[in-house]
Amino acid sequence: MGERKGTNKYYPPDYDPKAGGLNKFLGTHALRERARKIDQGIIIIRFEMPYNIWCEGCQNHIGMGVRYNAEKTKVGMYYTTPVYQFKMKCHLCDNHFVIKTDPANLDYLILSGARRQENRWDPLKNEQVVPETKETQKRLFDDSMYKLEHGSKDTALAESAKPRLANLFNRNEDVWADCYTANQKLRAQFRVRYSSLSRP
Repeated sequence: MGERKGTNKYYPPDYDPKAGGLNKFLGTHALRERARKIDQGIIIIRFEMPYNIWCEGCQNHIGMGVRYNAEKTKVGMYYTTPVYQFKMKCHLCDNHFVIKTDPANLDYLILSGARRQENRWDPLKNEQVVPETKETQKRLFDDSMYKLEHGSKDTALAESAKPRLANLFNRNEDVWADCYTANQKLRAQFRVRYSSLSRP
């Protein structure tokens, strides 16, 4: 497909190759309407909402994945990574909100016009296994005593969870040893329940 792009462009009869490319000759930018504010360092992009937010103008919920035409501006650097700022207008009201990238925390920050819907999942509250933080990983690598203590805690935790896991495994084995019979019992319960509901 790429090899046909050059031949598919229309070159007017008065085109002069010395002018440079076709865009220079026509006095346009390659990005057309998206580059109308390029002289201010702004480019128009299609921005997808990274998480759920509340618009502060109309107090409406805007879901993750909703797309907007946003003005993208480079506002700084985090080491060698550029930090970008996106300004967009709410599709439900006249309010504008500004979102900035946060490369340090691998996240986006809302600067104005909206607030984040706080429903973040904390895996530690549900006794889930979570990956170690960078600080813990570094300490495990550098400090032998900490690594030993950390390992013994993990072993003790695994030992305490063994009876619970064995019970769950045995329960599942008892229930699903014969899948056909278990499914048959379940369907019989549904038939009894729904046959009584369907009668007048």
